[in-house]
Amino acid sequence: MSELKLAARQIAGDSPGPRLLITGGVHGDEFEAMAAIRQLARQVDCRALRGGLTLVPVVNEAAFLRGQRSADDQLDLARTCPGRADGTVTERTAHALSELIRAADYYIDLHSGGTIMSVWPLAGYTLHPDPDVLAVQRRMARAFNLPVVWGTDPSLPGRSLSVARDARVPAIYAEYLGSGLCSAAGVAAYVQGCQHVMVELNMLDGELPASQVRHVVEDRRESSGHMQVCHPAPRTGFFEPAANLGDRIECGQLLGTVSDVLGDEVAEVRASSSGLVLALRTFSRVMAGDSLGVVLEDAAADGPPGG
Repeated sequence: MSELKLAARQIAGDSPGPRLLITGGVHGDEFEAMAAIRQLARQVDCRALRGGLTLVPVVNEAAFLRGQRSADDQLDLARTCPGRADGTVTERTAHALSELIRAADYYIDLHSGGTIMSVWPLAGYTLHPDPDVLAVQRRMARAFNLPVVWGTDPSLPGRSLSVARDARVPAIYAEYLGSGLCSAAGVAAYVQGCQHVMVELNMLDGELPASQVRHVVEDRRESSGHMQVCHPAPRTGFFEPAANLGDRIECGQLLGTVSDVLGDEVAEVRASSSGLVLALRTFSRVMAGDSLGVVLEDAAADGPPGG
């Protein structure tokens, strides 16, 4: 079986510096990142760059060609790392991605809600046990300059950031809307966010803009950051949200309903905590157990890490 290689653009700076890896398309239906990384490849000038830049617009090409989150082996790439060089297409893709992550000094992984969800713009990271790595990740996430900064459980397995954690490579991820669209605002925010991080890491000259960060939350509880298990659908049917993305919601407030095809049998889904509606299902057909939304608990405006 031939080795799977990711389609990557390498940009070598004229001056020495760190190696930064930026990836998109870990899931095949997340388009803002793909477009943003292609723009970055055209915009970054090697004469101004210190260090090296590796850009991978579409990590999961097999899933992208299907127009779905996963490839035809039905494995979620973000649960399969570090993968296997002799495995299925997703396992081989995970192996190739993991090799790139281990070779980097810093890592940014760009996502969105895909075809079924929309996510309020955020930059996140794992709460790494090494305080030096964690401090760099906090700086990177702040510099990315999206409204939410979210630190979560570092023990979750299978993810790109799990590989970075084990290799002690400071890493962040970002989310920006989704719903199967390619938001022009999201593409622009991703291009600018990556450039801001490069300024923060002294890879580019420039000044960081005024902070747009409004919520900083660090949640050390087990499985925090695992969006797919939040507010599961109580039945298969038609989902109708009762809240809006980015709203504040109170514990017990109606998040939405799931009904049968006639709309006669209606099951309510209520918020399990108070906070910001961070993610919301936008694809109306749901299967029992599907995540319908994520609430960022106790999101205090301009709060400190952990606030």
